Amino acid sequence: MSRLQARDIRNSQEARRIIEERGLSHVKVGMFDIDGVMLGKYMRRDKFLNALDNGFAFCDVVLGWDSKDELYDNVRYTGWHTGYPDAPLRILPETCRDVPAEGDMLLFLAEFEGPAEAICPRGLLRRVLDKARGMGFGVSGALEYEFFLFDETPQSIRDKGFRDLKPFTPDMMGYSMLRSSVHAEIYHELLALAEAMDFPIEGLHTETGPGVLEAAIGVDEALAAADKGALFKVFTKVWAQRRGLMATFMAKWSPDYPGQSGHIHLSLTHADSGASAFFDADKPHGMSDLQRHFVAGQQALMPELLAMLAPTINSYTRLIPGFWAPTDATWGVENRTTALRVIPGSAKSQRVEYRLGSADANPYLAMAAAIGSGLHGIQQRLEPEAPVVGNAYEQAHPAHQALPRTLWDAAQRLRVSEAARGLFGDDFVEHFAATREWEERQFRRHITDWELDRYFEII
Repeated sequence: MSRLQARDIRNSQEARRIIEERGLSHVKVGMFDIDGVMLGKYMRRDKFLNALDNGFAFCDVVLGWDSKDELYDNVRYTGWHTGYPDAPLRILPETCRDVPAEGDMLLFLAEFEGPAEAICPRGLLRRVLDKARGMGFGVSGALEYEFFLFDETPQSIRDKGFRDLKPFTPDMMGYSMLRSSVHAEIYHELLALAEAMDFPIEGLHTETGPGVLEAAIGVDEALAAADKGALFKVFTKVWAQRRGLMATFMAKWSPDYPGQSGHIHLSLTHADSGASAFFDADKPHGMSDLQRHFVAGQQALMPELLAMLAPTINSYTRLIPGFWAPTDATWGVENRTTALRVIPGSAKSQRVEYRLGSADANPYLAMAAAIGSGLHGIQQRLEPEAPVVGNAYEQAHPAHQALPRTLWDAAQRLRVSEAARGLFGDDFVEHFAATREWEERQFRRHITDWELDRYFEII
């Protein structure tokens, strides 16, 4: 019997076998919280093997605090009023990965069960995909991320107060063969890591800005694609810090450079035949009726679901004209100035790129919003508005296409959205909207450098 590989694991029996073959004393187990932050622990072998069949428990505070471990005071699911009890999780054998920096170590993802499942980001996407299957569709997806590399450490950026940081490379050199050749070992290491951890990178290149890279992750079934995107973000940061560098996926770290996107490519297939549901050679741009309805749903619900794709205060500094980020719920064919870019092609390649999302979004929530809104369009047989031709930034658009301009406003749109509640459930909408309101309140407690410079002396 051949030795099992991590990417071959599909069930608990195979998970047991690979752990035994490697003689591991401990295994890594992780899950993702509302902000897309990966949390977890090393678990002793006997406890892990028991958890494969029976699940395990984790303090539900991880669903009740923000990205700085500060406790929400406005959510119902958990808090001081519940005493922060444990919540059950199930281990997902099919998510098994090697952890190259740790020898034979294995990593498994977990997902919340019970009441916590209603607000679990991965569980939310899984339920949206269950809906797609119930409608007769399979969903494929791929994520693209831009991120900046810095010649800094976690300590040095704090010592500098996050000011005067040194990018890994200087100047604006998008698609630079010079940069990728001079620093080839950096690229090779990241590409190798991505292959080893099963989030393979189809394309890696410099973008416009000092030290910025863009990585296009390979296409997969949508839930697996979200796993790949989430793990890519975490372990790119791990890899960089182990090298004495830092990677950031902030939506925008400097007013001088474009923001960092998290674009989502999506396509549907007919579950019974595997044929493309988006491609119709007899229709304009190859867009089938189903793709047209899907895009219409995405367009219609974009203002209501924006908080799921732009979830931080910083996200909204990216959504300004002329910086490669959309400002209205627009669509076009092969148009990178619009929020939705239909990419014509063949039955294999026909798809839509959801360009609104920023790199700071939780991949599970961003994909749930992008897919769920498209399914809504199919169910309601919605029709998109006229596609934008030319520069969307220079054209006037209907008022209802305008996107919320702040996180607070986006949270309010989500909270009152009947479509969001129908797609994702009341528990999730209430919880997530409250967490975004909390985030805005935390920001309002602080005084910015801009305010001090503008008002301290003169007012």
